[in-house]
Formats: sequence, structure tokens, C-alpha cells
Amino acid sequence: MAFDLVIRGGIVVDGTGKPGFKADIGISGERIAAVGDLPPSSSEGARTIDARGLHVSPGFIDVHSHADGALLNDGQHASGIRQGITTEIIAPDGLTLAPLSAENYRMYRWYLSGILGLPPENLDMSTIAAARANYDRKTSCNVAMFAGHAPIRLEAAGMSDIPLTGQRLETAKRLLRESLEQGAVGFATGLSYYPNSWSDTDELCELMEVTGEFDRPMSIHLRNHNKDRAFGGGGVPEAIEVARRTGTKLHFEHFRTSANSAGKVAELMEPIDRAKDEGIDITLETYPYPVGSSFPQAFFPGYFHEGGPEKMLKILNDEDSRAELISRMSEISYTAPEGNVWTHIGSDRNKRFEGILFEDVAAEWGVSVEEMMCRMMAEESLACGMRVAPPGSVRLWRQVEEDIMQLMARPDYMVGSDSIPVGGMPHPRAYGCFVRMLGRLRRRYNYPVEQVVQRMTQNPAERFGLTDRGVIQEGKFADLVIFDEKNVNDRSSFEDPAVHPEGVPWVLVNGEIAVENESVTGILAGRAIP
Repeated sequence: MAFDLVIRGGIVVDGTGKPGFKADIGISGERIAAVGDLPPSSSEGARTIDARGLHVSPGFIDVHSHADGALLNDGQHASGIRQGITTEIIAPDGLTLAPLSAENYRMYRWYLSGILGLPPENLDMSTIAAARANYDRKTSCNVAMFAGHAPIRLEAAGMSDIPLTGQRLETAKRLLRESLEQGAVGFATGLSYYPNSWSDTDELCELMEVTGEFDRPMSIHLRNHNKDRAFGGGGVPEAIEVARRTGTKLHFEHFRTSANSAGKVAELMEPIDRAKDEGIDITLETYPYPVGSSFPQAFFPGYFHEGGPEKMLKILNDEDSRAELISRMSEISYTAPEGNVWTHIGSDRNKRFEGILFEDVAAEWGVSVEEMMCRMMAEESLACGMRVAPPGSVRLWRQVEEDIMQLMARPDYMVGSDSIPVGGMPHPRAYGCFVRMLGRLRRRYNYPVEQVVQRMTQNPAERFGLTDRGVIQEGKFADLVIFDEKNVNDRSSFEDPAVHPEGVPWVLVNGEIAVENESVTGILAGRAIP
């Protein structure tokens, strides 16, 4: 048999959890044609990669990526592809840009600029099908999409705190059904964000009834806004109740311990395991860092978001309205703004504050932290993002990492980077999430490489219905990562985040080489999947 490309002599970790075995891999076109001891003649006329001393695994699948805009601005996406991420699942938290009318796209693009950056202004994002076409063969990695709660609600009810009932609800259900028919891999919501958080539990159930028709899961960022609208006060009880009432699949986003709950894995997982014992179908994801990242809109109560950016800026620029806004920040149970760092500042005016603590900027300006946030958001027209500063205690940080690897030992876990690849000081997970887990943490806690790989490949492919991906087998798509198991490592840190990893010399997407000798090739072979 003749091949287009042959990988020789690597240790194949096939994604199923089976221990690695030495084998060659023959690739024809986009797919794997053979796995085994291939004769020398099979390399005639084929490109050959010498993988002796290296491991070969399926391409990694990131189930939680905010690269929606970054991929539209730079399809090469070196921050992800150089980690071995061959598929990005975008639109987690329900924060995305389709399906939206042209007017709503421009408005929500502006609203989300602190987390997604600013993709081209005149894209057709009117349907999931149109959005998928903006990525297909235009990115180095494959792109899958959730149907996002935010755009569906925007199209049905606008940026307004009104219930989805009657015709508005029917419009939302129609848009969701069309999105799933056009290839969305599930329904995603984030209940710290708007317009999602104006929903109640009944609305989520109505939408999940539709999602259940397609046997797709709900991917949920748990509620900490408008808890009075939620079953059980929001959080884990609400998410489980939606799955219980509707009989649908549930996926928890970025579910892990933190600095405040380090070492309490059993307590964290108790309600999850109780629900699973009841028969509820639950999976979860994590990333290997002690702190997260977001954008400052999450700190403010619902009324502030009504009408979108223009009305928000009027509040921020009016002294009395701004004072009222600050006084009402206590209405929500989001984390305190102190202890955060600016990661992304949109203009040169305040660019120097990227990487600086909120408290330090506030002190320089001679105002409170809350006043500083409002001023920054106004001056940057909302184009700013932030992350939490990591704990000063190495022991505490190490405990969270140990917890995360303990979670990764569970067969229901997978990896979602929660990558926000915008700004001059992004969270290091954008450049290092997968290799940190595959490298330093796997070695530190002595986890089998085949187990970590399975969580990054087969688990997400099966959960989100990514056809013929996630394992190395004949007939599957040739999404492959070749890595140095002993030396693969992240080099991205909180003080120097935009640094690529080492130990991932080759990455293939649909049979084409996206990374060669740890350098991107410029080939854009990614497809809109599944």
C-alpha cells in the first residue's frame, strides 16, 4: 500500500487508555490508512517522519476555548496548535457570535471584546452554518461549536431582562434546533454572563428539551448571578435539576478546587457522584491552574447590561449612575475585584497597565478599585480583560494542582483550557494548558501517559460527537501529536505568558503537517466539524 505520509518507529498511545506500543502509521489523504509494522517499501514516494524515541497520540481536543475571535483574526493559532490541540470547541459559557443578525453581531462583538478581541466587523454570523464556513479550511486546527445561550437569547429577546415565554421562547427553540441541525455539538451557557443570566431554571429546561432531541449535552458555567431565579439557589443543584427534569446530558465547565477549597476533592465531587448514582449522565472538565480569567462585565449586576454597550457606557460616564452601579455590585456573588490583574487593554492609552494588579492601578489613580474598574472600562470602551493573581503560597498552589490531577484520574473528566488568547498578558493557560498537564504535572504525580492522553482525546470526542476523531485507528482522521514524553513541558507563566511549549515537534491536522520541528508551517487544514 502506498501512503502520502509515514510516521516511523514511534510509541503509539492510541487514545483508548491502552498502554503505548511501538508502531508505524501510514496516512493517505486526511485519514489513517494503517497502524503497525509497515514494510520499508510503504515509504516510497511518501513524506516520512522519524518518531523513534517519541510518543504519537491523537490530537488533543480542547472542550472549552474562547478562541472564537482569535481564530478569525489569525487562523494559524500558534498558541493552541503548538500545544498539540488539533480541535478547538468554541462558544463555551454560551459566549459567542452566532447565530446573530448583522446588527446584533456588531453589538455583541463590542460587548465581548474584552474576552474575544475584535474579529472582522462584517462577517456573516447569521447561522451556525454561516459561522462554521468562516473557520473551515481557514484555521490550522479543526473547529467545533456549541450553540450559545447568549446569541440565541439575543435574537429572541434582545439585550433585555425579560423572560423567554410565548413567541420569544418559540423563536429561541427554533434557533437552537437549527443550530444543532447545522452541526453545533451541544448547548452552552454561562450564568455569570449576559444575556444568559436573565434566564431562570425553567428556561434552561425548555432549551434542553430541544437539545435532548439531538442527544447533545449542556455545557454549563454555574450561576452566581440572579440566584433567586434558580432552582436550589443556582450552582450545582440547578445544573443537576435541569438534567434531571429533561433527561439530558450534563457537562460541567472548569470544575475543580481553588485556593479556597484546596484539598477538598471529595467534598467537591459529592453532589456530582450522588447525581450520577441516580442515573444522571455527567462529565466534567478542568485546567491545571489555581486561578481563572474573565472580563470585568462579570462583576456587575444585571440591570447594567441592559441595552448593550452604548447604554453601559452612559452609566459608566455619568458620576451619579456610576456611584449607584458600584453600590449595587454586592447584589451578585461573583468574586471580589481585588486581587485581579489586567490581562488585556484594547488601546495604547492604558496598555501599560496590562499585568498590573487592580489595587495598584487604583492607587496610582487615587480612587477605589471599583471606581478604577469603571473608569478603565469607559476609557477602553469595554475592551479589557482580567485574571486572578495566583496564590502566594507555593504549598497551596501545589495542593490545587494535586487536586486537579486527582480529578483527571476519574474516567468522566477531560481538559478544557478556558483559553482567552487576547491581550498582552493573557492567562498562561492559553499557551500551556495541555502541555502542563501532559508534562510537568503528569511526571510530578506519576500518572500513566496513556491515561492523561485518553482524557484529552477519546473522552471529548465521544462526549461531543466528533466523528472519527480522538483515537488512532485505521480509517480515523489523521489528527496526530508527536511529543517527547520525558521532556514535553509548558514554558508559559503568569509573568511571561505568551511563550510556546517545548517537546511537541510535530502536529498533524487532517493528514497535513501544522507544526514541524516546533514551528508552525502556515498550513490551514482545519475543518469545521463534526
